[in-house]
Amino acid sequence: MMERIGFYKMTGGGNDFILIDNREGEINVDAFRYSIPQICRRKYSVGADGVIVIENSDRAHFCWQFFNADGSQAEMCGNGGRCVAWLAHLLGIAPPDLTFETAVGIIKAEVKGKEVKLALPPPSDIKLGLSLRVGEEDLSIDFINTGVPHVVIFVQDLEEVDVLNVGRGVRYHQAFQPAGTNVDFIRVDGGKIKIRTYERGVEDETLACGTGAVAAAIAAHLREKVTSPTRVIPRSGEVLTIYYDEGEDLGQVYLEGEVKVVYQGWLWEEGIA
Repeated sequence: MMERIGFYKMTGGGNDFILIDNREGEINVDAFRYSIPQICRRKYSVGADGVIVIENSDRAHFCWQFFNADGSQAEMCGNGGRCVAWLAHLLGIAPPDLTFETAVGIIKAEVKGKEVKLALPPPSDIKLGLSLRVGEEDLSIDFINTGVPHVVIFVQDLEEVDVLNVGRGVRYHQAFQPAGTNVDFIRVDGGKIKIRTYERGVEDETLACGTGAVAAAIAAHLREKVTSPTRVIPRSGEVLTIYYDEGEDLGQVYLEGEVKVVYQGWLWEEGIA
C-alpha cells in the first residue's frame, strides 16, 4: 500500500464520494478495496458514501470501479457517475460529451458547466404492486432495477417513516437475496417527488441516491402521478431532474443535476489503516 494517495472529494445531489485517478496503475485496487470501509468512515478518515477509481479503457474515454462505503462493489451509481464525468472532463481525460465503462456497460454523460446529465441503463425487471411482509407490517411495494435494484414505497408522511429499520428489513428480505436491494420512500407532491433512501452498501439513510431518484420517478410515472421531466427532491434538498419518454416505453432515461468539487488532498497511511 502506498503511504499517500491523491484524491478528490466531490458531492452530487447530496451523495459524497472519494475519487482517485489510477490511470497510471499506482494502486493495486484488489488490495486497496479492503481499506475502503476505513477510508469512508466519517470522523476517522475522509468519510464518504463511496469510492470511485478511474482507470484506462479501450472501449470508452475511461473506466471506473465503484465501491460502496462498506467496500462492496456496485454495478452503478447515478450521482457518482455524474461526479466522475465532471472530474474526467476537468482533468482533460474526456470531452464534455463523454463515455465511461462500467459493470453495466458503456455509460454516456454530458457536462454542462456544473450540471451533468447522465444516461442510465434502461430500467428493467419492473414489478408494480407487490406485497411484502416485513416484521408485523404488510407493505405494498414497486420494484425497479435502474442499474442497481430499488424498492419504491409510496408513503403519506415522509417525516414519520422509520427509514433505518423498515429500510433494513426490506433490504435484507429473503425476496431480494442474495444481492439485496436499495429502498426508497417517496411522496408525490404537486408533480414533484420527495424521497428518502436507505442505501445498500452504506447500510444507512443517505442524503440522496441518483438511481433511487430515477426509480422513484419511473414508478410514479407508471402510476400516472408525474410526467417527464420529473423533479425529485432528496433529503439534501438538491433537486435532481429525471428525463424519460412518456407512456410505458420509457426510452432513454437521464439523470441531471449539479456536482461540486469540495477539495483535493492526500490520504495518509494513518487514514487508511
